[in-house]
Order: sequence, then structure tokens, then C-alpha cells
Amino acid sequence: MATENKNLSQYDKNTIPNASNFRFGIVVSEWNENITEGLYQGAFDALIDNGVPHNSIIRWDVPGSFELIYGCKKMIEQNVDAVIAIGSVIQGETKHFDFVCAGVTQGIKDLNIITDTPVVFCVLTDNTMQQAIDRSGGKHGNKGTEAAIAAIKMANLKSNS
Repeated sequence: MATENKNLSQYDKNTIPNASNFRFGIVVSEWNENITEGLYQGAFDALIDNGVPHNSIIRWDVPGSFELIYGCKKMIEQNVDAVIAIGSVIQGETKHFDFVCAGVTQGIKDLNIITDTPVVFCVLTDNTMQQAIDRSGGKHGNKGTEAAIAAIKMANLKSNS
């Protein structure tokens, strides 16, 4: 596993660009809410920890991970510097998992190609609920924190290009 020996919440503040003038959108899936709320909190806390004012963080909720694509597309129209897409898809008994994961991945990739606003992928695609818990504030840290740091770096890249 890619996260087995890594804490997703650890970062070196000395390597993070100044984020105080950036605006961020966070689009959060309501599906697997116990997981996505943990991811959101990790992202929000990391943005605040790195100087982003509360009023420069916009949160929108969407029903599920598949709807993240449209939510992120509309969030880009809010003149944000980067968007974080937060979701959780957990393997079930059907192929639904495969279709949702592939669709969301491709959709967010497409937004990164066709728009000039970075969209950071923070969608957990786990085999079990325990794996999702471990990556949303559990023993492997918080993927939301990692996504927020990526969003800051990408917003900085956008502003310097």
C-alpha cells in the first residue's frame, strides 16, 4: 500500500508557499459522510494552518463522489485559485465501485486539462471502511491534509505562470 509507511498529515511548513492571498473551493461528497467529514476537516485545518483566511475557503456539498465533477466545475466559476474534490468510494459487491472510481478520476482529470484552475483529487478509493478510516484521520493520517498542501502548491504554480 502506498500509504502504509507514510503519514498523510505530515508536511514541512517551510516548504509551503504563502497561501494567505489564495481562495480555495472544497467540494465534499455526502456519501460516506463519516469519512468525507474527516477529510474535509483535515483539508480545512491545513489551509488555516498555512495562513488561508476562513472567508477564503468556500465549501459546497454534493450527494456523491460522481457529482464531485459537476460541483468542481461550478466551483471553478467562483474565481478560486484551486479546488479540492473530497469523496470516498468503498468497494462493495458490484462493479459500481469500478465505474464510479473511473468516472470521477477521469472527470477530475478532464477539469485539470480544460480549465486553468487546479482541481486536487482527494477521493479515497478503498477496499474496506477501515482503510478509509485509516486515511481520513486514522493511523495513516489524513488525505485531506495532503490534498490541501497540494492545492496550496498548485495555486502557487498557477499564480506564477
